[in-house]
Amino acid sequence: MTTICSVKYNGRTAIAGDGQVTLGKSVIAKTTAKKIRRIYHDQVVIGFAGGVADAVSLQEMLEGKLESYSGDLRRAAVEMAQSWRKDPALQKLEAMVIAFNDQDLLLISGNGEVLEPDESVVAIGSGGYYAQAAAVGMLRHASGMTASEIAQEAVNIAADIDVFTDHEIVTDEIEEK
Repeated sequence: MTTICSVKYNGRTAIAGDGQVTLGKSVIAKTTAKKIRRIYHDQVVIGFAGGVADAVSLQEMLEGKLESYSGDLRRAAVEMAQSWRKDPALQKLEAMVIAFNDQDLLLISGNGEVLEPDESVVAIGSGGYYAQAAAVGMLRHASGMTASEIAQEAVNIAADIDVFTDHEIVTDEIEEK
């Protein structure tokens, strides 16, 4: 698995994700995978957890929906989630996606859910709950940190606890309009 954490804070939305790819429950196959990508003319940032091939399929589907709806992330995410939930072939995909642009931060799941987080933090993957708890704590009590620093530190904390998360962390960030 992996840990991906996204934080919306002080006019910026950032995402951080580790690079570990695990085969089964005991073999680390790679430590430098890139699970965060920019799509739709570099206007949307996504992070994914789950099977790599499944995540690439979801990335392509989201890009297609973004093209169809002129970059409207909310609409594209809802349409993608509906397609994902209704199509028997897509239902077998085992991945989750965090997507954001300069306005929205969303979690998209195969259950047809498109969620905007209550506390401006969303995290997925095996260390997602650890990272989310850490990021919420930092948002509530930290001062002087950026959105990117909070997201990165949250994944670092998750990596200290979760064996399926490593410290090879990649971040990205977009300024809100």
